[in-house]
Amino acid sequence: MELSPETVKTLLDEGIQLAYKIIPSLIYALLFYLVGRFVVIKLVNGFSKILEKRDANPSLNTFLVGLVKALLFVSLFIGIASILGVPMSSFLAILGAAGLAIGLALQGSLSNFAGGVLILLFKPFRVGDVVTGMGHTGTVRKIDILYTHLTTFDNKEVVIPNGNLANSDVVNLTSQPTRRVDLNVGVAYSTDLKKAREVILEILENDERVHSDPAPVVWLNNFGDSSLNLVVRAWTNTENLWPVYFETMEKIKEAFEKHSIEIPFPQRVLHQI
Repeated sequence: MELSPETVKTLLDEGIQLAYKIIPSLIYALLFYLVGRFVVIKLVNGFSKILEKRDANPSLNTFLVGLVKALLFVSLFIGIASILGVPMSSFLAILGAAGLAIGLALQGSLSNFAGGVLILLFKPFRVGDVVTGMGHTGTVRKIDILYTHLTTFDNKEVVIPNGNLANSDVVNLTSQPTRRVDLNVGVAYSTDLKKAREVILEILENDERVHSDPAPVVWLNNFGDSSLNLVVRAWTNTENLWPVYFETMEKIKEAFEKHSIEIPFPQRVLHQI
């Protein structure tokens, strides 16, 4: 089927008119993209330098820079779509539907993502802190947007979702400069408590790592089945907590032997009728 000369002429005229309408929009859209891309890159670089000067958390910096970059480029493409004559209501509806579908598909990851943002913003713990969370105790090695990595004292790596950490109790064991050393010591019922207290306090007072303020204390805690249970409390720098604990226990054992203070073992008295 051949087209008549009039039809061909009409199609050419309409094509030329359409080109006159589309080509300027394409040129404007291209210029808008080039200029907008240049501006977005400059803004992102400037924002990144501001965060670096603040010396904030590197993981948080990376996340914030990526988020700002994504938002700026989305705004840029919305502007391009508007120049090309795409109806904004339809465009925004498509974006909303896509966002809803992605949100439902990544519900668990989004929970971890939100938890990571909260942890990085409010800083309940930092890299290098020793924390207890979700039943695990270890040193924080890395805080990502989705997961926190702990290294336990026996050198195991534990990866905990940030959503769980942000919504549960987390104990930071090293956030404070000082910690209290708590020891429980049992002595025989026949022991002179005053003498036992003097022996223990002398050990603590001779240890330069133990603080004099607050002063160490030794008190009778309770009457056990076969021993009088003493509680020993002393303050030291956080990094000295465990060395002071273990060394003091050994020194108490040696001092008790030297002063003939009995450390009892479990025993029962039977009465035969």
